Amino acid sequence: MVTQGTGPRDRGLVHAVARPEPSRLPSLTGLRFVAALLVFATHVLWNTQLVPGDAGKELRHAFSLSGAYGVGFFFILSGFVLTWTARPDDTAHSFWRRRLVKIGPTHVVTFASAAVFVLSTNRPTRTVDWLASLTLQQAWFPSMQTSTAVNGVSWSLSCEFFFYLIFPALLPALRRIREERLWAAVAAVAALIVGAFLTATFLVPDQPRLNVFFLSGSVSFSQVWFVYFFPPVRALEFVLGILLARIVVSGRWPAIGLAPAFAWAVAGYVIALYEPYLAGTAGMASVWTAPLIAAAAVADRRGDPSVFRRPTMVFLGELSFAFYMIHWLVVMTAAQVMEPTRTFPPVTGALLLLALLAVALVCSLFLYRCLETPLVRRFGRHRPDARTTRASDPDAASRADGHRVPE
Repeated sequence: MVTQGTGPRDRGLVHAVARPEPSRLPSLTGLRFVAALLVFATHVLWNTQLVPGDAGKELRHAFSLSGAYGVGFFFILSGFVLTWTARPDDTAHSFWRRRLVKIGPTHVVTFASAAVFVLSTNRPTRTVDWLASLTLQQAWFPSMQTSTAVNGVSWSLSCEFFFYLIFPALLPALRRIREERLWAAVAAVAALIVGAFLTATFLVPDQPRLNVFFLSGSVSFSQVWFVYFFPPVRALEFVLGILLARIVVSGRWPAIGLAPAFAWAVAGYVIALYEPYLAGTAGMASVWTAPLIAAAAVADRRGDPSVFRRPTMVFLGELSFAFYMIHWLVVMTAAQVMEPTRTFPPVTGALLLLALLAVALVCSLFLYRCLETPLVRRFGRHRPDARTTRASDPDAASRADGHRVPE
């Protein structure tokens, strides 16, 4: 069992963290694509009529929350992976630089592409919408028009941007929690997530009611924004991921296999479909995916069998960020060309759906190969703090270039 160090404080991002081996988590990389595919399913089913009739209605209901479920998975996963790969010789500036290199170029390119689409369709957009979206601040605005402006899916990147900003201060603070109290900390975070749902339900104004997609006038956007968009509330899932990583590292994760954890996540989604919308769309639903993240990491650590570790799944997982950022534009462009209410014969509709998935994958492959990977290799390499490295681990600098963050 690998335990975390308790060495003296240093100038680094993390205080004497002993990282478990292997540092690569291919199963979690593979699961990233599953989560991204869930988001794609919601958007393609609800913005087109490629699956018509009763079958379409059933599928739209079945995948009505899959996008939200996938995003919540990403938030927990982000906290888990960043904690798992944290280095004792890291600094806040180095961390922020690597994160910005990772997400910034893809965001700018997809923002520009989405801007062309928005302008060509005369979609109402204010100056504040453009600026908030470009600077990844849109999730802070309790306005549907602003929070989903331009590239509609980038609001979640606005939350991630906030997570990255606070991580250098948040991780050392959470590392002060003693290992025997980690599960109590998880319970406290879960209670806060439930509290956010109760706050949105009973304290946030429920007027005017939304009547879009599957909401049917049940909640207001203010309520949805508080539990779904508001970065400090979504940061609770990020904190949960940090605590989960610490639990796995400390050897305190129970013997839950990957298959049972996956079944648990599926069962949680089914339950979410029948819960009140505010409970099924954000943190309370995301908690069901937490065991899957921990179990996948344990499986990789032990070398246990994992379908998500197969090369194809890992490759698709590596494309997942670019896929997530471009798929909405592909779907909405297709909906505009085909007309959102136009129906097709079942076989034609299924082929068109697969074609949209293929186009999104090709576009994401281009972004990954030609933009994300070259820039990360050039500007996103870890540069250890020399004084911290010599004090805590003389060999860390030589290992830095070979480290690969599975995110």
